[in-house]
Amino acid sequence: MSDVLTAVGPRLRRVRQARGVTLGALSEATGISVSTLSRLESGQRKPSLELLLPIAQSHGVPLDELVGAPPVGDPRVRLQAQTFGKRTILPLTRRPGGLRAFKMVLRPGEGEPDPKVHEGYEWLYVLDGRLRLVLDVHDIVLPPGEAAEFDTRVPHWFGPADDRPVEVLSIFGPQGERFHTRARPADGGPS
Repeated sequence: MSDVLTAVGPRLRRVRQARGVTLGALSEATGISVSTLSRLESGQRKPSLELLLPIAQSHGVPLDELVGAPPVGDPRVRLQAQTFGKRTILPLTRRPGGLRAFKMVLRPGEGEPDPKVHEGYEWLYVLDGRLRLVLDVHDIVLPPGEAAEFDTRVPHWFGPADDRPVEVLSIFGPQGERFHTRARPADGGPS
């Protein structure tokens, strides 16, 4: 901690000088006396938030830059897509169990539908392309903007309806959880 505080003074001086600002000009901009600023830069006075915040604001730099805070790791979540044959699946949620969301890109060429069954409940929304859904005795095609929901214990299969890929948003509940939506009526009244 003392090393961090010791490094603040020289850093304050470098930032000020790089901007071509005098101690007097910085004093006027921050309301901090020239002597206090000089002692901060020389390490004779310990920095405090009360002093560092107006200096950072005057220089237009983040406080982290003045105190030499370590860089923060990249906050973006990097989900990993997986490809299984002609299907690329990108998980959009990371928690185990419960409802899970996926974006899927399904490419043509899987052959004839081979319906399967398993525990769960699925909701599909077509983002792009045309989705063929075989659900028990039903064989339907969903264009972009249409959705389907079904119990996965019913024999089912889905894939591209033609020779182009289809992009689908899928919400799946492994124990049969259902996805519920609430929509406001078209007249704008309460739902």
